[in-house]
Amino acid sequence: MKRLQWLIPFLLVSTFPACAQDQTPVATSTPVTTASATTTPEQPSAGAQNSSGANELAGTSWKLVKLQTGDETMLVPDDGSKYTITFGSNGRVTARVDCNNGSSTWKSSGANELKFGSWSRTSAKCPPGSLHDKIVTEGANPRSYSIKDGHLFLSGMAAGGFYELEPLTSQKRQP
Repeated sequence: MKRLQWLIPFLLVSTFPACAQDQTPVATSTPVTTASATTTPEQPSAGAQNSSGANELAGTSWKLVKLQTGDETMLVPDDGSKYTITFGSNGRVTARVDCNNGSSTWKSSGANELKFGSWSRTSAKCPPGSLHDKIVTEGANPRSYSIKDGHLFLSGMAAGGFYELEPLTSQKRQP
């Protein structure tokens, strides 16, 4: 027993420095939703822009039309306004995924490239028939986008597939 007494302090001392290193959290939710832009005023972030200036996603809001999963299953929401995403001009993004909300940062450093920071989100249990679980588990963290015929397509998820979204309302650039 005395031999093991040194083990606990050793583990504590060796664990704390590891905790103090890179604290970059990973995305835990899919960015396929949001109802409103962030209300906290923030300084504009260069992350919401690409090298040619303002990004075309900045200040826009979208609602889900359909989700195609990696196994090519097509999922259509009963109400697309339950699944929204808003790209703030300040580098913040907010999302609604049925009964849950989330927020993060976003940036587009290159053509059609999309990166999200770690997501903060609520974790309520959504009702049966919700696409929440599919979106959070299979459709999380798209890495590219394109806009075709006025619709936003998000893709590049590890599990494959894509999202198709349409403008939430007539697009007026939001802060």
